[in-house]
Amino acid sequence: MDIAELNEKIKHESAFVDLLQNEIGKVIIGQKVMIERLLIGLLGNGHVLLEGVPGLAKTLAIKTLASAMKAKYQRIQFTPDLLPADLVGTMIYNQKDGNFFIRKGPIFANFILADEINRAPAKVQSALLEAMQERQVTIGEETFYLDEPFLVLATQNPIEQEGTYPLPEAQVDRFMLKVKITYPSREEELKIMRQNVNKTEGIVQPVITPQEIIKARGLVQEVYVDEKIEKYILDIVFATRNPKLFGLEKLVDLISYGASPRASINLALGAKAMAFIKRRGYVIPEDVRAICFDVLRHRMAVSYEAEAEEITSENIIEEILNKIEVP
Repeated sequence: MDIAELNEKIKHESAFVDLLQNEIGKVIIGQKVMIERLLIGLLGNGHVLLEGVPGLAKTLAIKTLASAMKAKYQRIQFTPDLLPADLVGTMIYNQKDGNFFIRKGPIFANFILADEINRAPAKVQSALLEAMQERQVTIGEETFYLDEPFLVLATQNPIEQEGTYPLPEAQVDRFMLKVKITYPSREEELKIMRQNVNKTEGIVQPVITPQEIIKARGLVQEVYVDEKIEKYILDIVFATRNPKLFGLEKLVDLISYGASPRASINLALGAKAMAFIKRRGYVIPEDVRAICFDVLRHRMAVSYEAEAEEITSENIIEEILNKIEVP
């Protein structure tokens, strides 16, 4: 299939994206970047970690997306006393017939909202992250495959660190994107206030089925990525590991370790999903640059020196994007 033909096909097949965004827009005012990133995670078959202070509609956005898709949704509030069995399920003894039977946990859904994921101990986080990676759960001697699409959307509060269990870097790497949510503008907040005070929010109608999302994921895979774009993605990722090779000597002492190969994979997948959302059959450098911060910010660690100088991973990514030549 040539590019023009593929472009026409994707333009036609991606029409549901506008419908989905319109339905979500009935309830969520503003937060366009967050909604776009949720759709990228959905289409790229990757999980999303949302970081922001309370009250920024993180939970509401995820619930609304599930409603607009007629998908099964489960919210799990992570707490310090949560157990892995509370998440995946457990074996229960039946006294009548003397046998054990399996009771499945809330993980068996299309959308899992892991609310305040950093409040649960490491065992629970590991159980969730295993399900995310393997797309299966083992209870007793039986293994169960999770329904597709399966998407974990985890939230964490950056301002409260007391009583939390920060996610280890190796586990955070399992998330396709880490999205930082910001406050709405003054105009948006006025609309939010009026909508909530007057109870005027719209009713979300399902506009797409989970099966159609699975089909759309197949089309996202078909989006064309030129060799020059692939080289651009690799240059960005390798610059986080060996900045000196790219003329970024000043970053050498600021980076403890660079991004893993998952960064390259997810940059390519995310760029394809972004092109699909923009109703294009091919990736352009702007697609890569648009999602670069969300893919890389949690995959590289800054050194103590960088922390002392108040330099964040975002500052380093910006420096790399400014230096690497755009194809």
